Amino acid sequence: MNDSQKITHAIERLSLGARPGDRVQVEQMGVEAYIRQQLNPDLANEPASLTQRLSQLPLIELSPKELFKYNGVPKKPTNEERSAAKQRRIKVANQAVKARLLRALESRNQLHEVMVNFWFNHFNVYLKKGQVRLMIGSYEHMAIRPHALGKFRDLLGATAKHPAMLSYLDNWLNTSPNSRRGRKKKGGLNENYARELLELHSMGVDGGYTQADIENLTRILTGWSIAGGQGNSHESGFRFESNRHDPTDKVFLGQRIVSNGVEEGELALDLIARHPSTARFISHKLAQHFVADEPPATLVNRLSEQYLSSDGDIRVVLSTLFESDEFWSLEYYQQKFRTPYQYLFSMARAIGLASPPEETLGRLSGGLQNLSMPLYECRPPDGYAQTESAWLNADAMMRRTSFSTAVHKLKDDRPSMDALLATLGDQFSDNTLQVVKSSPKGIQPTLILGSPEMMYR
Repeated sequence: MNDSQKITHAIERLSLGARPGDRVQVEQMGVEAYIRQQLNPDLANEPASLTQRLSQLPLIELSPKELFKYNGVPKKPTNEERSAAKQRRIKVANQAVKARLLRALESRNQLHEVMVNFWFNHFNVYLKKGQVRLMIGSYEHMAIRPHALGKFRDLLGATAKHPAMLSYLDNWLNTSPNSRRGRKKKGGLNENYARELLELHSMGVDGGYTQADIENLTRILTGWSIAGGQGNSHESGFRFESNRHDPTDKVFLGQRIVSNGVEEGELALDLIARHPSTARFISHKLAQHFVADEPPATLVNRLSEQYLSSDGDIRVVLSTLFESDEFWSLEYYQQKFRTPYQYLFSMARAIGLASPPEETLGRLSGGLQNLSMPLYECRPPDGYAQTESAWLNADAMMRRTSFSTAVHKLKDDRPSMDALLATLGDQFSDNTLQVVKSSPKGIQPTLILGSPEMMYR
């Protein structure tokens, strides 16, 4: 890549799209310095306008304990009280959506926002199931954001214990028949979470574990539940219910685990996070996200080695990835097809949209719905697909082209064609530029936003 392409590549892969002025900033500070800055985000250094808007969304920072209290109803609620509680849950979820949209648009720590979206999708929970709507903001704020560039083990543990995940994948129902509660025939084993924990969250479907490992992990995690009722004393909303836990020893991934209550689960998560299959599965997903749908095996191998030697340090793995020859190969330049989420924000950021009014935030959220990727509404536990084959089709292209017109109208001071080209750099083909420049000035910006090149990053 030449110097101009490197600037484009770094911005496009480490952010949700270039904003006006980004290219000049990266050119002045240098690509390497930009990458170091993004790998070490200063989360206290955000635009005042973003901080001010986020301060108007206090529900996103409530702990699970505070959220259960906020949404509390009497033991025998009236219809009106049920309806009011439902509206409170909707209000929590709406504030979570607004916070995500505002940060994606305006945060200076774009790689952190990219990784928040990546890990939320990896540890997906579905907004409309169980306690998730009430907990969605807390899940992102407490379980995902603090660990997005930290140790994978911490991320794994935070998601495993959060009420949103415990509810979504049913582990709060997981009760051993050998436990005090199980012997009274109240509940039974539920292996939903244990299966997805291995298959989707860590080792991968071909990770080398057996059905017996899934069954034993299910027993290890019996009693990992939600503290949502009276007497909830922990801010995290997690509660270990010993009267539902399997009291016997287990064998998991070839290691004997002595019966030891909640600590069995912690030991299991340690084994999972440090397993070579997890290193490979996570490295492959990161390489797929940042390099190519089918990433080079040599790169995945190197990232796996870094994962294991750094005890699952996500920042170290990403640093290795961004320094690799594969990342900077011209073969992969502008070859990653944008998901609807990435496409929408690449346009909104390109026109310089910032701190938009409520109505505009609603249109952006509706746009994700229209492009088949509504925020927090992916039902399957494996999250939204991240590859071209899942999103490139004729209907999707029609919707994207139509939406590019709507996005350009979201601002009163709309950027001209020249302003957009200065923001987005020299990623457009001669053919695209010829078509745009030979078109009436009024539609030139929307032709750029809807161009084939804007579909890729």
